[in-house]
Amino acid sequence: MSVVGFDLGFQSCYVAVARAGGIETVANEYSDRCTPSFVSFGPRNRSIGAAAKSQVVTNCKNTVQSFKQFHGRAFSDSYVQSAKSNLVYDLAQMPSGSTGIKVMYMEEERVFSIEQVTGMLLTKLKETAESALKKPVADCVISILATAFDSELGGKDFDDILVNHFCEEFGKKYKLDVKSKPRALVRLYQECEKLKKLMSANSSDLPLNIECFMNDIDVSSKLNRGQFEEMCAGLLAKVEGPLRSVMEQTKLKKEDIYAVEIVGGASRIPAIKERISKFFGKELSTTLNADEAVARGCALQCAILSPAFKVREFSITDVVPYSISLKWNSAAEEGLSDCEVFPKNHAAPFSKVLTFYRKEPFTLEAYYNSPKELPYPSATIGRFLIQNVVPQASGESAKVKVKVRVNVHGVFSVSSASLVEVLKTAEGEEPMETDQTPKEEEVCVLCVYALGQQYLPRLKSFSSLLFQTTTEDAKQEKKNDQPPQAKKPKVKTKTVELPIENNLDWQLSSEVLNMFVENEGKMIMQDKLEKERNDAKNNVEEYVYDMRDKLHGVLEKFVNEADRDTFSLKLEDTENWLYEDGEDQQKQVYIDKLAELKKMGQPIHERYMEAEERPKAFEDLGRQIQMYMKIIEAYKDEQYDHLDELEVTRVDKHVNDAMVWMNSKMNQQNSQDLTLDPVVKVEEIKAKTKEIYSACNPVVSKPKPKVEPPKEEKTENGPVNGQEGTENQPCNPDKAMPAGTEQETAENKLPEMDID
Repeated sequence: MSVVGFDLGFQSCYVAVARAGGIETVANEYSDRCTPSFVSFGPRNRSIGAAAKSQVVTNCKNTVQSFKQFHGRAFSDSYVQSAKSNLVYDLAQMPSGSTGIKVMYMEEERVFSIEQVTGMLLTKLKETAESALKKPVADCVISILATAFDSELGGKDFDDILVNHFCEEFGKKYKLDVKSKPRALVRLYQECEKLKKLMSANSSDLPLNIECFMNDIDVSSKLNRGQFEEMCAGLLAKVEGPLRSVMEQTKLKKEDIYAVEIVGGASRIPAIKERISKFFGKELSTTLNADEAVARGCALQCAILSPAFKVREFSITDVVPYSISLKWNSAAEEGLSDCEVFPKNHAAPFSKVLTFYRKEPFTLEAYYNSPKELPYPSATIGRFLIQNVVPQASGESAKVKVKVRVNVHGVFSVSSASLVEVLKTAEGEEPMETDQTPKEEEVCVLCVYALGQQYLPRLKSFSSLLFQTTTEDAKQEKKNDQPPQAKKPKVKTKTVELPIENNLDWQLSSEVLNMFVENEGKMIMQDKLEKERNDAKNNVEEYVYDMRDKLHGVLEKFVNEADRDTFSLKLEDTENWLYEDGEDQQKQVYIDKLAELKKMGQPIHERYMEAEERPKAFEDLGRQIQMYMKIIEAYKDEQYDHLDELEVTRVDKHVNDAMVWMNSKMNQQNSQDLTLDPVVKVEEIKAKTKEIYSACNPVVSKPKPKVEPPKEEKTENGPVNGQEGTENQPCNPDKAMPAGTEQETAENKLPEMDID
């Protein structure tokens, strides 16, 4: 089972896998472990990753990047509107009001949602993982904002400051409106990213030069690290805020911190490192790979969650990042009521059970109750309609238990709801226990889970007090010998599961999701077909270049001048066709064109290959013949004298026939012109070698019969006339002498002899 971690970064992505007892980062088809977060749309297919980034200048309007920042945001969001000015591609409003990306794809204008484009990138990362693992991806963990200080403290934010600075400078210096030309803006972003990395390693003035930037004008400028830090003062001032907030929430002091490890691309900026180091008062640690740490952490988390891996125990407690509340219409108060169900930094995953008394269906609205802390303007999580709620038989409000949960992924949901029907029974009658009725132990476990582990000791103490009090009351009753009180009617409950209608603002409907999946499948198939078409075209082009060079090289001796000129002309015509009418043809057209060329070139190439392989084939056959001739010559020697004479004669005939055949073919081939088809082909020579081996080897490899040595006779001397045997006359004590054999033994007595 595959276990994979995906770091879905703002500008680049990484893929890590758990295998062979460890975590490793895998490379893509370009042998690069970094896959750019780019998707490019073309007239026939899409390009994703490194292939898309290479088109960012030539196809800038249809190559999208930095789209992660628009997840979950409405098109009317002020953040989206302000970010549009720094984009080279167009944004558009989706029917739902969310942000979409407008591009030209398959020669028509299309608008893709941010989720669709992200899915395209994930498809590419999935293919990279499957290529490395040689099996499908089953389990995976995907990072979102795993290492971000703040939503506005990424590497791209520093790039934006540099780009805006040079746009303003070039406008004054060269009278150029850079943002009006998408291609120029893309080139400026590329150069600013390079300059930013150089300034992290150098404090001196560094140049920025771009040839033919706009309107055939070359631009140049320079900048140093000090000036760059002054420009970014507003961003750098935000570094300490998240650090201070973390210390306050964890109630830790700076002296409690043992080590500070920094990861992420922006952590390489010296100004950021200085501020973090100054805040904690200690040197920073950089033992982890700053780029790959998140992907490797995701793979480790995936291994922890996967049942297929056994991982050493880790004490990890995830928390709810923002406090979550519920609000509802209160029948008693005739207005809205709310309740904070999961405060900030509450442990997750976690479940709680809430009790409501209702006569009809009601709606719960979940929201984040601290909007100022959110990076997004909308605080609403979703609405949950509890259906099929009816009053009790008596007309009173029914008890409704609602279970809310934050799962292991940090996603809030109303996971279940149940209606508790209370039924009275006759006096003294035992209530019937149903499957829906929770047992006391189950209720206690649920209480412990809902209260949290910190309340477990209190619960145990309370239970002990309760049981002790009950025991004392029973003793007191027995002591007073009072008559038992009248039995109260037994009560039984029946639990009915209630359906819940979810209306989540951030969740796609099943219809939209199915449509997206279907469209992605079509685009994947189109990409595959286009790849096959391009491969067929490339095969034609490669064959043209390869054969054109070889016709005046290694193949020159194997084609006559007239055929070479004809074939060269055909190759030249095909090359011209590829860049004219053959630029955009169907896959089968290229396959037919390649077959047409090979019809002329294949015989030439085959003659060359035959000439290359023929000497070795004849050498192998000659070696076989020579070996069997030596055995025939040594037939009368002791080593082979066991062979049958008739069979040896047959071997001799096979060998002589093979030698005659080989000499004849070699002589004919030596007199044959290389521009003509060979007299004998390599396969025929190999077949002759196999034939002689099959005919001769069973005979000459027949093993020599084994000769057994003569057996020595054993003599036993037994006692005579009742005498006991001596040391020199061994006998077998286990065998009794049969009656009537004593005289026979005495008569056949062997002469005495000494035994050493």
